[in-house]
Amino acid sequence: MISSELNVSDGQPQVFIVGKAPNQRRIAFRRRAPVQSGAPGVIWLSGYRSDMGSTKAAALDAEAERRGLALLRFDYSGHGRSEGRLEDGTISRWLEETLALLRAESEGPQILVGSSMGGYLALLTARALREAGETERVKGLVLIAPAVDFTEALIWAKASDEARHAIMEQGLWRRPSAYSSEPDCFTRELIEDGRKHLLLGGMIRTGAPTAVLQGMRDEDVPFSHALALMQRFGGDPATLTLVKDGDHRLSRPQDLELMFAALERMTPIHTPSSD
Repeated sequence: MISSELNVSDGQPQVFIVGKAPNQRRIAFRRRAPVQSGAPGVIWLSGYRSDMGSTKAAALDAEAERRGLALLRFDYSGHGRSEGRLEDGTISRWLEETLALLRAESEGPQILVGSSMGGYLALLTARALREAGETERVKGLVLIAPAVDFTEALIWAKASDEARHAIMEQGLWRRPSAYSSEPDCFTRELIEDGRKHLLLGGMIRTGAPTAVLQGMRDEDVPFSHALALMQRFGGDPATLTLVKDGDHRLSRPQDLELMFAALERMTPIHTPSSD
């Protein structure tokens, strides 16, 4: 690990090394130090091909500053300022990075806030911590258009025969992206690795309250997917907020307020005094 400063939310990001050679990668991250003592921290988990500088990530960082909360955000390998190629990415790889950063660069209970693939990784992180006997590390989850099991349910299941052939025989399928001039990249390894991490086939136990925010005009993760997810939560409090005119990003000011409100419900804190 390259040692980090207490507060690196501004300026150049710091770097944390994950994995062992030849699979080591330098993961860029930013960490905001807490002002509130005893309050849970917040960890932002980005979506596929997004990064820690996105609209929602930056807004959440500003909200954490306003509330005096610690906040950790980072780029997965192959994303943003981190090392690696997108083509080498898998759910296992990005989950390893998430757990490594959480354990090394955060302390105490955390609220996991994840968007799209980040919502999926938040649930996988909670499961991994639960299995490791670290249930106290998760205070709550805020999932924004969570793309749970997306490699299987949202990519493979909806892919054409031609796309499936490209994945299986050529090892790679490139699909035009609605958010970038560069196409999305789905590999055979991503699809096959994803089958090791499926959640919707059984009950999901998070060990903490979960809030799901979902747009009803989402063309990437349909709201029916969020409804299916809600049926899988067992034993832990879970709420679903449907935004009638919301798209996949849910990054308008009114959408951001929903994210802040969910955070507030999980950790009601007074705004730090200016005195």
